[in-house]
Amino acid sequence: MKPSNIRNFCIIAHIDHGKSTLADRLLQVTGTLSEREMQDQVLDTMDLEREKGVTIKASAVRMEYTAANGEVYEMNLIDTPGHVDFAYEVSRALQSCEGAILVVDATQGVEAQTLANLYFAIEADLELIPVVNKIDLPAAQPDEVAEEVEAITGIPAEEAIPISAKTGHNIEAVLEAVVARVPPPDLDAELPLRALVFDSHYDSYKGVIAYIRVFDGALDKRQWIKMMSNDVTAEPIEIGIFGPAMKPVNRLQAGEVGYIATGLKTVRECRVGDTITLRDNSAQFPLPGYEAVKPMVFAGFYPTEGEDYALLKEALERLQLNDAALVYEPETSDALNFGFRCGFLGLFHMEIIQERLEREYDLDLVATAPSVRYEVIMAHTDELRIIESPADLPDEGQIAEIREPWMHVQIFTPEDYYGVVMELAMKRRGQFMGQEYPAPGRVALKFDLPLAEIIVDFYDKLKSLTRGYASMDYDFVGYRASNLVKLSVLVAKQPVDALAMIVHEDDAYNRGQKLVTQLRKLIPRQMFEVPIQAATGKRVISRANVKALRKDVLAKCYGGDVTRKRKLLEKQKKGKKRMKMIGNVEVPQEAFMAVLKLNED
Repeated sequence: MKPSNIRNFCIIAHIDHGKSTLADRLLQVTGTLSEREMQDQVLDTMDLEREKGVTIKASAVRMEYTAANGEVYEMNLIDTPGHVDFAYEVSRALQSCEGAILVVDATQGVEAQTLANLYFAIEADLELIPVVNKIDLPAAQPDEVAEEVEAITGIPAEEAIPISAKTGHNIEAVLEAVVARVPPPDLDAELPLRALVFDSHYDSYKGVIAYIRVFDGALDKRQWIKMMSNDVTAEPIEIGIFGPAMKPVNRLQAGEVGYIATGLKTVRECRVGDTITLRDNSAQFPLPGYEAVKPMVFAGFYPTEGEDYALLKEALERLQLNDAALVYEPETSDALNFGFRCGFLGLFHMEIIQERLEREYDLDLVATAPSVRYEVIMAHTDELRIIESPADLPDEGQIAEIREPWMHVQIFTPEDYYGVVMELAMKRRGQFMGQEYPAPGRVALKFDLPLAEIIVDFYDKLKSLTRGYASMDYDFVGYRASNLVKLSVLVAKQPVDALAMIVHEDDAYNRGQKLVTQLRKLIPRQMFEVPIQAATGKRVISRANVKALRKDVLAKCYGGDVTRKRKLLEKQKKGKKRMKMIGNVEVPQEAFMAVLKLNED
């Protein structure tokens, strides 16, 4: 294929605006898949993606299209996720393209993720093709939405293509626009090979399979390759293209998108964002990659049965092969024994990983309440420590200051819900940064919020308060010093590390009281009285007692001297005291979930 007839493009949109359906129609119109092979969400291969109706992993496919001018074009499409947690997948995919189809729902208009992905595309200097989807719905307003897109992108409203990905209406126009507007790759076939790894997955027969976009040079079958970041070399088992199934080929040349089955056994040796070159004729400099993904949310995963620990370790290793954003390390807890501290991009990412572990590996897990990563400056040494688990926070006297991650949050909402969104953000220690009116009746509110206040239920609350109309997007601003304290929970005077959390000082009393009240209902009664305490540092701020189960020792006393009754009660008291010294209290799984439900009232 002539390089001038190659088009590399991706589809970007807010979650649920119809990216995967549009990708299905493009495959159908170009004849890449026959009617028999067609199914909904072809490129979403995971069961979870189909069930939740969201794309989790970026995927690539090559199509051949005969344009109106009679020329045959090679179209490389990269389908990207829309959920805010997977924004890193989007940024990687954009590096491999020259153009992007920006899909906007004709009933919803421009939403938060539409804007976030649009900025990604502008930064990557891509040619944009606006497409207004779902025009077949009764509530569609394609003209108004096209004007909204014009206000944001500057592309004239008449250039936005109205389509219905569901019925297939006007799909040809999208392909023609890609041919006409997306530039062919700018490349030099004479230079040494440089290919960017934009995704990878693990195959038990072929090792790590790297999804690549070739920028310079060419790669022939059986030529030895080298990773530029760590100098690992390998002889590829096969090279090929996506159609959308893998098809081996003999050669990949500059401008093409394809895959290399490297035969490497761990994804660490072939990192996403790395540059692949030839072992014998190496390139001098790697391609400008992108930063490693930084996990934002941390939680402990523990097997309910202690003997499943080895299975959980193996399952996490396998999941990490397909998901570069997952990090984990072993940790132990007095209450839950052995498990792992795992890092995720957000709460949705955590939910997906937990579901995959339970489904694909048949594990029964206990997850602790999610927390974020804190930076602690030590008092005497000025040393900076990274704290990922509240249990690791040093004593108050050793700390000069604690810094927490803050996010810049952008919320799109109809004007009617201005007040409730404002109130929600302010309740969560938000700082109002400004507002814009991108379209009549809609407002974009900007806040700075601590990540710890967002991760648990901020999104759910936002959706319920605005009847599902608001959408949000967030990105990391930096660490800021805050007045934070560690809230510890003691059951029978023993600290339960898995229930500890880091909270703002003003909120500590309120949280402690709620938590103690919840735990009192959940911890079963023992033969002795069990005190439950919430403490910050050495100060107990709330306490409740779980009453003891008692035998009625006075049942046999009828009348008689009161000293006899007192003697029996004293005897019982001594027995309870002795039992308390050796008794230990089991904390049930519901107690760990109680921490999550604190914000609900």
